[in-house]
Amino acid sequence: MNRILIVEDEVPIAQLIEMSLARAGYQCEAVNDGCAAADKIEQNDYDLVLLDIMLPGLDGYELLEYLRPMGTPVIFITAKGTLGDRVRGLNLGADDYIVKPFEVAELVARVESVLRRTGRGGALLRAWDVTVDTVARSATRAGVPVALTPREFDLLEQLLRNRGAALYRDVLFERVWGGEMDDGTRTLDLHIQRLRKKLGWQEHIKTVYKVGYLLEMEGEP
Repeated sequence: MNRILIVEDEVPIAQLIEMSLARAGYQCEAVNDGCAAADKIEQNDYDLVLLDIMLPGLDGYELLEYLRPMGTPVIFITAKGTLGDRVRGLNLGADDYIVKPFEVAELVARVESVLRRTGRGGALLRAWDVTVDTVARSATRAGVPVALTPREFDLLEQLLRNRGAALYRDVLFERVWGGEMDDGTRTLDLHIQRLRKKLGWQEHIKTVYKVGYLLEMEGEP
């Protein structure tokens, strides 16, 4: 499980990020000022740090300088959204730059992208008796291989990485099929039906009315 440090002085935003990434299967810690973040970084190893720029104590730029020798990937998440701000952050060594306000789905996708690009992405995803190897692109159920088409595999990965969160139909269609969804198509619904049957997840993959689909968290009724 990838370990992520969230450095954000606005508590509601820090809580939203922590909750969203925890649902996606990441282990998160959050701190609200730069000095506390420096202490955490000195004491622990992280796979990724999400940094606000305007922080009490040390600011995000100073923390980035502190992190660079360690090789820890960094994503800035900040309200400083001008072109000059973005260029400065990336030139200083940030791996990505997200401007507030942001969509949760985009945040999760950016985190996944940076972890993959830096070789820190988790290869195994698990839920109930299903294990998915995202590198080998294989899945097993109770140790028995499950034959999935490429689209079924991509759809399953999206559900697993966003557990507990309702995913809009058009978002799933764009991520899995790479294009805009035709309002009349039933492609997504058919793929969901096949996944439910192959994995025995008839009760675990929920249909969210007028939204899309959700893979429930373990332990939920």
